[in-house]
Amino acid sequence: WTLPGTFSLIAFALVLTRVEADFSGRAYAAYGGIDIISSLVWLWVAENSPPDRWDLFGSTLCLAGVGVILF
Repeated sequence: WTLPGTFSLIAFALVLTRVEADFSGRAYAAYGGIDIISSLVWLWVAENSPPDRWDLFGSTLCLAGVGVILF
């Protein structure tokens, strides 16, 4: 799983370099926000471990940063 995952991330980063410079950073920030949300959902659903207050605090802080970058 490591090799396909690594290849996918490298391919995604290379695709972002083909986008106009004004938008590639925002697209990557949006991807990071989706990654954070999906990680917490995976933690809760697949691993049966609801996010604790620090998970929620950290993800809220990061998603606020994503919001600043996007807007």
